Amino acid sequence: MSYFRELPDLEYQSNLLHKISSQEYVRVKNLFRRVKLQDYVQDNVTLFDKYTILEGQRPDNVAEAFYGASDLDWVVILTAEITNIRDQWPLSNYELYKYVDDKYGNTLNDIHHYETVTVIDSKGRLILPGGQIVNKEFTISAPYDSTLTSNSYTAVGAYENTKYAGTGDINPVIGVSNYEYETKKNEEKRQIFLMKPTYLQQYLNEMREIMNYKKSSQYVDRKLIRTENTRLVGP
Repeated sequence: MSYFRELPDLEYQSNLLHKISSQEYVRVKNLFRRVKLQDYVQDNVTLFDKYTILEGQRPDNVAEAFYGASDLDWVVILTAEITNIRDQWPLSNYELYKYVDDKYGNTLNDIHHYETVTVIDSKGRLILPGGQIVNKEFTISAPYDSTLTSNSYTAVGAYENTKYAGTGDINPVIGVSNYEYETKKNEEKRQIFLMKPTYLQQYLNEMREIMNYKKSSQYVDRKLIRTENTRLVGP
């Protein structure tokens, strides 16, 4: 991951046992130096392309597929606004099953919650959007000649008798199991937005400029600052 090559350095007083002087410093990467997309860039949708993370793809695989360079994996992570790769990157199917099995055990297929299914009347007007979390007994007044569909789940069986002629109530609700819930969450993580290759170099240039240090009491050069040495006693 070449991101660490982009980080500037800092020197802090050496605590190594083999140091020969109290004036020795250790030079390391400044891991506290971080950048984020500027607001005007982040809000400009024309700068990004939607990308679907494929089964088993890692950030370096995505970078290779999208930018032609696997070492730009850090650009994928930053532009997709991922701050915790463990929680925000989609699991493979095998990893997902292991995760769900460990988390839920014998309750894997139990109902996690209930959601609405989409209700549309005979004129194609949306009466109730699907995917809203409700209780099992949720009902609405049946619209004339209503039909039930679902974006994520198939509404069959009991829902066939809900085509009322404008009378009665319907229960447009479907149960979502623990496994279905975790699968849906994992699938949502596959949809990310990436900086278009056309604007990549400009992004890299701006990021590197932001990484540079400005002059201060700790300033050594644009890529290095030195912390205070508490072992040195002034006159």
